[in-house]
Amino acid sequence: MTAAVTDTRRSPVAPDAADSRQLPRLLVLAASQFVALTTELLPVGLLPEIGDRFAVSPATTGLLVSVYALMVALFAIPLTLLTRRIGARALLLATLAGYAVSNVLVATATSFAMVAAGRAVGGLVHALFFSVCIGLAARLAPPGRTGASLALVSTGASAGFVLGVPLGTALGHAVGWRVTFSVLAVLAVLLLVLAAVVLPRVEPDAPTGRPRVIGRRLGAVAALNLTLFIGQYVLYTYVSTLLLGARTPAGLLGGVLLVFGAAGLVGLGIASRFIDAHLRATLLTCVSAIAAAMLLIGATFPATVLVLGLGLVWTTAFGAVPTLFQTAAVRARDASPEMAGAWVNATSNCGIAVGSAVGGLVLDTAGLRWVAVAAGLVVAVNAGVLAARPRLLPER
Repeated sequence: MTAAVTDTRRSPVAPDAADSRQLPRLLVLAASQFVALTTELLPVGLLPEIGDRFAVSPATTGLLVSVYALMVALFAIPLTLLTRRIGARALLLATLAGYAVSNVLVATATSFAMVAAGRAVGGLVHALFFSVCIGLAARLAPPGRTGASLALVSTGASAGFVLGVPLGTALGHAVGWRVTFSVLAVLAVLLLVLAAVVLPRVEPDAPTGRPRVIGRRLGAVAALNLTLFIGQYVLYTYVSTLLLGARTPAGLLGGVLLVFGAAGLVGLGIASRFIDAHLRATLLTCVSAIAAAMLLIGATFPATVLVLGLGLVWTTAFGAVPTLFQTAAVRARDASPEMAGAWVNATSNCGIAVGSAVGGLVLDTAGLRWVAVAAGLVVAVNAGVLAARPRLLPER
């Protein structure tokens, strides 16, 4: 499916000039993903302060994270379907405004219910944002560079995880969590203005009868993405517990997690060189490395040096995985790029929820070593399917 991308401010230009013009547009999308990811995950670092302010238990405060993920999982596909006749630029601007509203509601909340309402608004916005952002990045990509363009945009989400959440948490501890959410609201408004200036108007797909929601290849990509995220979050949800169990000094924990996050950025940068020409091989290599590292963590736990080294391999390999699945979903061409993004968004959040629950169950019944083994086995099954059925994924 194709869409018209129109920009009344330009005249025809050579392909290399067109490619260079897309760079600032893709960077705006990357910055938007930075704000989106930071908004989604920031409460993880500020749960104790928020809970203390409203005198609620840690378990209740934790609902601020789970309700957000639930909204994304439930509404990513329906919202993308309902808004398919609206231009992508307009939708992106609306979602940035939504992030601002969500963060203002949290920052000014006078009750825990108001904080939860603000997070629910954020989850609804997030459900649509990544569908639109992935689709827009794919539509703006120069010919033959869809994977590289998605990788560039995804650096914003990775940077939000690596830098935005730790910096936001530190700011919240220093001056209060309300200030941190206020800063995010201001950033969302600034990006809204910048996006309105930089991004071209993108017409929605022309009506062609009943909209295509999914097909065989997109379904396969979505299923593989779901199982991969389940395996990833069986272990990653408890990575701090794992590191402490491997005798990592508590004072070094934040630094180790920062290094792990930076390793993911490195992995994304390396994989971006191969995504467009060798998607299947790149994804299989990454998934196989994740499975091997997880299984070896289980076998060597609690050897500190080995767990840290294998954790570095694991997080480096995973850094590229979201972009690889986004690229595969778009290339499936079973639906619009936005609907492809919606399936990746929804299955990722379902995987996070299921993986966290399964990991908690294994942790309670068998211990940390077997959490790593369980995660590795799930990811190994994913790698086995990719190796046995490579044509499930589109190469071009």
